[in-house]
Formats: sequence, structure tokens, C-alpha cells
Amino acid sequence: MNSVCIVGVGLIGGSFALALRASGFKGRITGVSSSGAIREALARGIIDEGLPLADAAAQADLIYLARPIDAILSTLDELDACLRPGTLVTDAGSTKSVICSRAAKSIHRGKFVGGHPMAGKESRGVAEAEASLFQGRPYILTEACPELEAIVTQIRAKLVIMPPEEHDRLVAFTSHLPQLLSTALATTIPAEGARVAGPASQDMTRLALSSYEIWRDIFSTNAANIDAALAGFIARLESLRARLNDPAMAAEFDRAAAAAQVLRK
Repeated sequence: MNSVCIVGVGLIGGSFALALRASGFKGRITGVSSSGAIREALARGIIDEGLPLADAAAQADLIYLARPIDAILSTLDELDACLRPGTLVTDAGSTKSVICSRAAKSIHRGKFVGGHPMAGKESRGVAEAEASLFQGRPYILTEACPELEAIVTQIRAKLVIMPPEEHDRLVAFTSHLPQLLSTALATTIPAEGARVAGPASQDMTRLALSSYEIWRDIFSTNAANIDAALAGFIARLESLRARLNDPAMAAEFDRAAAAAQVLRK
């Protein structure tokens, strides 16, 4: 692999380029993004050149789509005509079923494999990109692909392979539900609570700083799974509410601590 095209040179796309370079990639990295993002990426040495999509895609061995979900879908619709036969295309979208379905209909000259690095920040933009962003984090691929599996390993992420539908079901609990809980908590705490808020409140509301622009597409493309996750969580909250003065609450804390330990392994 000698040439990589990053479509969407922001936090994730820029970090992917930096991680590639840090892993020893010596090839050329081109960027397709806004003029401001291209200038910043060039200044930081993240990319070698900024080009229009058609020009960048025509010379790439790997195309990495790191735009918001709706923009990824639009890019897929116009990408196939730009590809050389056999070009590998992947993405970093936060939901997978809709994207993989669209790619199956749109990409014929190349090969598409869905991807999702479980990494990020509340802040966006290529200025926030860092080579270590993916290290130690799960990186999901929607099917086996030796070339991408090697890259995931080289950037020191934890490779996970699962179908798009299973990905969307699980991330509704592990990613999308936490965002909504943080959003709800931030607006539930009384304004005067800031005077006594400690690390717990700050940690639990960190995700509430995230931009709705990104989450709008996630909610619209994974609504059924998110609704199921919310329903399960609401039922769990009601159960805890009913046990506030019940000695059985101790067992709930024990089960929760064990589950939390598993998440941290």
C-alpha cells in the first residue's frame, strides 16, 4: 500500500493519518476536506497534499471515509466512478448497517469494509488529532480483511470483527446510551448545583459537551437499537428507585461493580 486518501481530515481522519505515519507508513497521504482543515493538516505534516475527491480517489490504494454519517453516505454515492479497480474503501462512521448497505449498492469497482474506531474526544477538528488516539481502543471491522486487520494492529488498536447489525446493537448500549445519559444528567442537575459539583458530576457530564451535529446522524440511523437501550435503562432506573431503602440494593451494587470491572479489562 503506497497511497492513502483521507476523506474528512478532522479529529478521526487526522488521527488515522498520524497513526499510520507513527506505525511506519512511508507512502503518500492525500486529504479531501475543507480548505481550513487542509491548511491545518498540511502545516502539521498530517497529509502531503489536499485534492478534490475525484483526483485523490483515483490515485489511492486505500480510501478512509471519516466524515459524519450522512456525508459518508453521500460520498459513497459518487465515489465508485473515481476508483481504480480493486481499491480498498473503509469508513469510520459510528453506525454501520446503513453505511454498509449503501456501500453494497454503490461500490463496485473497489472493495468496501465498514469500520469504526471506538475512540474520540468531545472537541473536534484536525487540530485535536493525535497519533495515539486509537491505541488500546476497540476498532471494529464489519468483515475479515487482511489489509485492514494489519493496519488496525499496526496502529495498536484492539481488533474486533462483527457484522454491522451486531455492531449497531452493541454500540447503542456502550456509546449512544452514555451520550444520552450525560446529556440528560447535565440538564437535570440544578444550575445552583455547580457550586457543589465535584469530579463525579464533571466526569458524568463530559459527553454532554459533544456536538449534536455528529449525533443527529447517529440517532437517525440507529433509532430502534437506541430506543431499546433507553427502555432497558429506564426500567433499571425504576428498579433502583424502588429499592432505595431495600437491603437488596447491596446486591445491585455488587453486580454493578463486577460488570464495571469487566468493561475495564
